[in-house]
Amino acid sequence: MNTQSAGSEAGRSDVRGHRNRAVVASTVGTAIEWYDFFLYGTAAALVFPHLFFPGQSEYAGVLASFGTQFVGFAARPLGAAIFGHFGDRVGRKSTLVITLLLMGVSTVLIGCLPTYSSIGLAAPILLVVLRVFQGIGVGGEWGGSVLLSMEWGSKKRRGLMASWPQMGVPLGLLISTGMVKWLSSASGDGFESWGWRIPFLASGVLVVIGLYVRLKVMESPDFTVVKREQAVVRVPLWGVASSVARGDRRRFRPALRAGAVLSLHHLRPDVRDLPSRPRPRRSTQ
Repeated sequence: MNTQSAGSEAGRSDVRGHRNRAVVASTVGTAIEWYDFFLYGTAAALVFPHLFFPGQSEYAGVLASFGTQFVGFAARPLGAAIFGHFGDRVGRKSTLVITLLLMGVSTVLIGCLPTYSSIGLAAPILLVVLRVFQGIGVGGEWGGSVLLSMEWGSKKRRGLMASWPQMGVPLGLLISTGMVKWLSSASGDGFESWGWRIPFLASGVLVVIGLYVRLKVMESPDFTVVKREQAVVRVPLWGVASSVARGDRRRFRPALRAGAVLSLHHLRPDVRDLPSRPRPRRSTQ
């Protein structure tokens, strides 16, 4: 009896350790990817209009720079479809390693990219291509990291486990903004010539840390069972579409509600932008 209880306790401890590693790996990896994604947005506002879109008016240069940022957002659904497909067929861990490498390599290459004054029109074209790869990487990372964390959680705490990768978004924003702020102060006038490149090149170090953490995570138990039972779906997206066509929409309602709430959150007006109502003047008589 003592041997059996000791064995079960050791098994629970082992599962708990893998569960914690999955949460840490998902959160750290997501923070690194969003660091790269948000870093581009900051650079697009500060330095890219002058470096990659010169010869235009200041207004047109800013619009062109933010146009390249939009390309990354447009590529996110493509990345989610690609890596979601292979994540359901090959496994979450393998695809998450690829998305982390894809995002990291793209970000480092942006930091090495010559400007318009060096290679002409090829500079903004290459910038757009690398931004597309960034969008594909973060699109595949987001769903995969949430699934990996959730599938390692117990049935009672799957929602909590799936929420941890969300912490990577504000962490990535905070680190990228702080990095740019620090380097803009440290490099001074050299920020537009070389200082802006350092945060992009630093992504290589962050990716190495993320890979070290992520490679220690085992595949999720749910996918391991599916693979052992040879129940892997050949075309997962077709299975989802067939389920919707059959009228089994109840399982998708929570996701649709969550999407609607998130959309309203982003579309809400800023109270500071609303016109203020003039206060009536008090009579002095």
